[in-house]
Amino acid sequence: MRRLKLIWDFRGPASKKIAEHHLIHLKEYIAINKLEIDITGIETINDMHSYAYIVVPENEMPPIRDALKPHRGQLYIG
Repeated sequence: MRRLKLIWDFRGPASKKIAEHHLIHLKEYIAINKLEIDITGIETINDMHSYAYIVVPENEMPPIRDALKPHRGQLYIG
């Protein structure tokens, strides 16, 4: 089964801190909704761009996407 990486981008000098904070809210959503999502995290592209992400099975993506409104998504390989 394919998995998709849902991504929330943050830009600016505080992007890493904002991504870290956003990840807290993503994990809260996962816990509240009892989702079996175990791949989450943040990545820093450079000092002005970081993002938070969660990895979801493709068949479970639509309601999560609609509820959380990620900025973008991509196929997860890993």
